[in-house]
Amino acid sequence: MLIKVCGMRDDDNIRALRNLNPDFIGLIFYSKSSRFVGDKPTAAQKESFGHSLKVGVFVNSETNYIQQKILDFGLDMVQLHGGESPEFCTTIGQMGVKVIKAFSIATEEDLQQVCRYEGKADFFLFDTKTAGFGGSGRKFEWEILRNYHCDTPFLLSGGIDEADIEAVRQIRLPRMAGIDLNSKFEVSPALKDIDKLNRTFAKLRAQTDITSKQ
Repeated sequence: MLIKVCGMRDDDNIRALRNLNPDFIGLIFYSKSSRFVGDKPTAAQKESFGHSLKVGVFVNSETNYIQQKILDFGLDMVQLHGGESPEFCTTIGQMGVKVIKAFSIATEEDLQQVCRYEGKADFFLFDTKTAGFGGSGRKFEWEILRNYHCDTPFLLSGGIDEADIEAVRQIRLPRMAGIDLNSKFEVSPALKDIDKLNRTFAKLRAQTDITSKQ
């Protein structure tokens, strides 16, 4: 199972997280977010993230802004978390990065728009619908995703906590590729509890190892 940790900012915190080798580490480029990284990279934000792909999270940003941040921060992936069109996703993918398209989910009807983006993104991400754009700490009803019938693999997001890992293990959806962890693992906005993440990673990876040997 792929693991994405989003909303990082502090240099020491980023370096500690890198030692855990998550698959993706997210930096947020939405100025209204309490996890906004700012316009200029710090030392750790600019460094290679090693085995972890560096993801920039954007909300309805202009293409020029996204392209500049790809260059400034050395982004490997771009997550589009607003109302971006399928065509916009294609444009970003042509910048030499992989693309995650996020969708806000509350009802089965919210899944109806998703397949329009088939082939336009490398991953989808399903987050809880709120008045904002993610980071709410709230879950949606995961059973809704049984109505997902597209081919694009997806990441599950929205208020996942350490106590939810057993429930996550029980999800049997063929296109679920991994999970996104954020607010429930924070000491304060953009500052993650590394010990809690380490325990959670161990639980997830132990389950993956068991499954792969069966």
